[in-house]
Amino acid sequence: MEKYLIVGLGNIGDEYENTRHNVGFNVADALASAFQKEEEKTKSIKLFSSDRYAFVNQSRFKGNRITIIKPTTFMNLSGKAVNYWMQEEKIPFKNLLIITDDLALPFGTLRMKKKGSDGGHNGLTDIIATFNTTEFARLRFGIGSEFSKGHQVNYVLGKWNAEEEKILPERIEQCVKITKSFVAIGVDRTMSDFNNK
Repeated sequence: MEKYLIVGLGNIGDEYENTRHNVGFNVADALASAFQKEEEKTKSIKLFSSDRYAFVNQSRFKGNRITIIKPTTFMNLSGKAVNYWMQEEKIPFKNLLIITDDLALPFGTLRMKKKGSDGGHNGLTDIIATFNTTEFARLRFGIGSEFSKGHQVNYVLGKWNAEEEKILPERIEQCVKITKSFVAIGVDRTMSDFNNK
């Protein structure tokens, strides 16, 4: 049995729900729900419990123990939550996956990477600073960049438009498949199987 930490990045609070910047939380919710169904647990079981620095879900998949977290530290301090749960659950670095929104990718484009820069994302910036490395797996969810100059923050923290809302469920479902693949066969084969598809 191996242990994995899956981190969906986002901000807590009603005003951030269903915003582009919180798509990591949406994927974490969908993943926890999918694992619950596979374990044949009843729907009445609460998916996430409030714990240290995060909302936490404990699941199993293919004999592995999966800890899914949604940090409650706000985006700029995401590294604090990731570091705590890595140590708490004694999870090796190779079994860490960060799920994040990405302005540089067209809406709905999904890309798994095994390392890379923060791409201007505050959550990734803090995780990189906390661990002093860029070598960790991340699943980037493209949110596009359809905003005029000076309006990036409003766009990122804005709600999905009607067209995006229609496509979103299928793209989130694909993220669940990619994350399961990461656990089952590792980052390299997952990148080969899913990137650019």
